[in-house]
Amino acid sequence: MIAKAKAKSKKPAAGAKTKSAPKAGDKVVLLSGGNPQIAKGYGDEPVQAYIAAMPGWKSALGKRIDTLVTRHVPKVHKAVKWNSPFYGMEHDLWFLSFHCFNKYVKLTFFRGSSLKPPPPGLSKYPAVRYFDIREDDDLDEAQLTSWIKQAAALPGEKM
Repeated sequence: MIAKAKAKSKKPAAGAKTKSAPKAGDKVVLLSGGNPQIAKGYGDEPVQAYIAAMPGWKSALGKRIDTLVTRHVPKVHKAVKWNSPFYGMEHDLWFLSFHCFNKYVKLTFFRGSSLKPPPPGLSKYPAVRYFDIREDDDLDEAQLTSWIKQAAALPGEKM
């Protein structure tokens, strides 16, 4: 369910213990579809742990997506929630996430129906649009960059 963007976010209390992201060499469990099981966490470290644990060709794609977002949205906030990387402009207000499946990686644009042109994948939520990327796809990086920039300029979704 998509919540209102104005909801107040909760930050971990100072000194609160949080699970750290897996380190190089740590064994990561792959869930259904080869999606890495990474503990919820905020910042670049858990996102990089997720990307490193993505199986096969998906890891290079995850790096590519992360690089595009970081390059074109320099003040981006990052997190891993529900075993997926999230990108936003404010704490807990997100514009993009992605998730591994067996044969593709699904990008979720939370206000994708407002993008020009909108990504092709429809959702049961009218504002959400999906974009699936398969191993042999010829990714239009210019279009993906345009969507990322547009999405970052829109109000984020509370998740």
